[in-house]
Amino acid sequence: MIKLHGFALSNYYNKVKFALLEFGIPFEEVFVLPGDDEAILEHSPLGKVPYIQTEHGSLCESQVILEYAAAMFTEKAMFSRVPWEAAKERELITFIDVHLELTARNLYKQAFFGGTITDATKGRTEKLLIRHIRGFRRLAKFTPYVRGEEFCIADVAGFTSLPLVGMATQAVYGHDFLLDVGLDWKPYVKTINARPAAQRVTDDRKAYMEAQKKK
Repeated sequence: MIKLHGFALSNYYNKVKFALLEFGIPFEEVFVLPGDDEAILEHSPLGKVPYIQTEHGSLCESQVILEYAAAMFTEKAMFSRVPWEAAKERELITFIDVHLELTARNLYKQAFFGGTITDATKGRTEKLLIRHIRGFRRLAKFTPYVRGEEFCIADVAGFTSLPLVGMATQAVYGHDFLLDVGLDWKPYVKTINARPAAQRVTDDRKAYMEAQKKK
């Protein structure tokens, strides 16, 4: 059985968790925080989560984990069986994970953790995000799902990462860059959250946050 390591506040952990739950792939959760301990680096060389342990060994990086699960459990059809559609799903995931969320991550120190980022970082990130979000807008449909009328694997990335992009830009710049181009992510997230797997991810994340407040 897959052992998924990470914690419920990590969007990339939740991306994998959501996918495994949604497609009915059995797994066990193991609570681990990012760090430089040898016990973690042995499985995730950069000390990041998520990572998984399998009968074959360890594997890190959320998208690589999804690709592995899709290849191991082909009967689950995690990606579309139509090659073109599967490629478009991967294209959307790349835009969400790399061009949007990882770019917006430069803002998180100030947006979510009470720190301050430099004006240079703010300016550089603003230019990149505006360009990347405009590009994403050309691909994404939100009718109501990110690829169209049906839920697909790209929605696990959209559900877990798009809110962070919107909230971070709102917090740092005073306006939501996604909303600026007509991408109202809140109804989208609400639609996804109606799915039992998504609700489980949401409930676990909220429970983790509440537990942290009590410490």
